[in-house]
Amino acid sequence: MSSRTKYSDYAPWWWWEARRSIHVTETTTMLLIGIIVALVAYLCWLLFTLAVNALPLYAGVTAGLMSYQFGSGATAAILVGSIVGCATHFTGRLVAMLPWLSARAAIRLLFAAPAGFAGYHAAFGLAQIGAIDARWRHAVAVAGAIAVASIAALRMLLDGPPEAGRDLAAVTSARLRASSTDRRAVPRPRPDRQRSAG
Repeated sequence: MSSRTKYSDYAPWWWWEARRSIHVTETTTMLLIGIIVALVAYLCWLLFTLAVNALPLYAGVTAGLMSYQFGSGATAAILVGSIVGCATHFTGRLVAMLPWLSARAAIRLLFAAPAGFAGYHAAFGLAQIGAIDARWRHAVAVAGAIAVASIAALRMLLDGPPEAGRDLAAVTSARLRASSTDRRAVPRPRPDRQRSAG
């Protein structure tokens, strides 16, 4: 017997066998990918929803930070920020219901401008994750800004007075009727009259 020791002398008897590895099935993999995609989609929806409501969020955060800087505690600052944000949101909704067109247009612009700013930066951040060219990042960001600002203005438009919505519907239906007046359907004879005539 030789004085050299081999690894196999101290290793367990099954060291040379392939160990059974834990395999993840295709169903589990697809389920995990689906959950991750749904989570990312939810976070993107949440991000752009916050971007649409940027003005109340900015007002609330600014008021909360100012309150905290002037010596109130953290709880009071959060409370002040929440109250100011909700007040800004509901004041904008109330002003959007006024019958004056200039007031509604001003409030839409007031809500759409910060929403567009926030939408630009949200889309730019998501485009940076995609690692695309800088020009395309800015193009995606501008498209995001336009989309978010349009959604914010549209939400304020939908909160307008009911008469404005009815007027818009009436104008739209009148235009559709006017465009289709020349294309009236010619009445066709009934099939039962054709049988009796023949």
